[in-house]
Amino acid sequence: MPHVVILGGGFAGLRAAQQLVNAPVRLTLVDRHNHHLFQPLLYQVATATLSPSEIAAPLRALLGPSGVSVVLADVTGVDPEGKRVLLSDGELTYDYLVIATGATHSYFGNDHWAAFAPGLKSIEDAVEIRRRVLVAYELAEREPDPRLRRALLNFVIIGAGPTGVEMAGSLAEISRNSLPGDFKNIDTRDARIILIEGVDKVLPVYPDDLTTKARRTLERLGVEVRTGARVTNIDATGVYIGDEHIEARTVIWAAGVAASPVARSLGVPLDRAGRVIVTPELTVPGHEDIFVAGDLASLKQADGTPVPGLAPAAMQEGTHAARNILRRLRGQPMEAFKYWDRGSYAVIGRGHAVGIAFRRFKQTGLSAWFAWLFIHLMFLIGFRSKLAVMLNWAYSYLTFGKSARIITGPAPRLDELPRVTSSSEGGKSLPSGTPEPSARLAASSREMAPSPR
Repeated sequence: MPHVVILGGGFAGLRAAQQLVNAPVRLTLVDRHNHHLFQPLLYQVATATLSPSEIAAPLRALLGPSGVSVVLADVTGVDPEGKRVLLSDGELTYDYLVIATGATHSYFGNDHWAAFAPGLKSIEDAVEIRRRVLVAYELAEREPDPRLRRALLNFVIIGAGPTGVEMAGSLAEISRNSLPGDFKNIDTRDARIILIEGVDKVLPVYPDDLTTKARRTLERLGVEVRTGARVTNIDATGVYIGDEHIEARTVIWAAGVAASPVARSLGVPLDRAGRVIVTPELTVPGHEDIFVAGDLASLKQADGTPVPGLAPAAMQEGTHAARNILRRLRGQPMEAFKYWDRGSYAVIGRGHAVGIAFRRFKQTGLSAWFAWLFIHLMFLIGFRSKLAVMLNWAYSYLTFGKSARIITGPAPRLDELPRVTSSSEGGKSLPSGTPEPSARLAASSREMAPSPR
């Protein structure tokens, strides 16, 4: 039987595998993790609303006893001429290949910022951000220096796309509604949530009236929104916007994504974000046996607009790639992909969201929030996940409680906190022994597309 290899167990890869489970093929799914992750809800793990197990499920369990081979490995590249997938510890040969390895963080050439401002793409990222957020409150409770206590209670989110907006709104709710009364020496409502965006509005991919509504809602929640502000440096003490230094010990990166580096090994034209410019049939130009789906695929719709990097689009592309493989096996011509746009939503906080349904119906407020709830529950995989998430959301909505406030890792230490000294030049604050920042490439939330919704 022909061997079909699928790279990536995300929305596109899993859907392609499910479509091919009963086909007359030998099927192998490769992923660096053994689970499928519902990425749109990662920020709720990072802000202690949900646990990781509620938004992830083992790939083998999802595919069932179907004979699909699941390989846990790192993909380092593809050899199209030799029809080989190159792994960090071996290789696989294929007859048909579906590449759905998704996207990763982009720091716009400033990769050293990653140590100070983690992004949000994996469970590990979410757990680390949750740890940093909760530890900041714990350290502030013990810190005697008022200036450093304020820095601990400053939370900076860089990038006001959907992920950044959702993180900012959720962090504001934690400080204002969930944690007050838990600490004796600090008032968590004094926390300063700062959302920074390089362009002149939040949610840049949404219409102006929705972005204005989103900004007003964020500000009512207590979020300090700074648009048209370009980050020039990030270090252990905070964020620089030009010469201005914002002291903060918790910085979160939500400003940009880049395509998986696997695309570069194909030797074909890529777009500015590093995605493969695919044919209408979702194949790599010149290689009809290689399909690309999900965030790694760059494709324009009939009206010239790009297919967005959303979960529904990825699932539709995964299904279409699998169907075109089946058509080829039957000797039939492949069909062009057509995206059915159901819409996208960004939640801003408890009972607040903005979104567009079916490309024309704008929604805001509570109705958009309920639509967001319904869509996410519908796309969650498995009855157990849906029930657990629904119960946690109900608990959080009724009580403002966060049920997953667990800190993992070593105990935090006050003596390991970076200290800041005042510079005599204009009163600018600089970490001791650190050179002044040079103007680097500005961070902006011009993501490839909104977060999957």
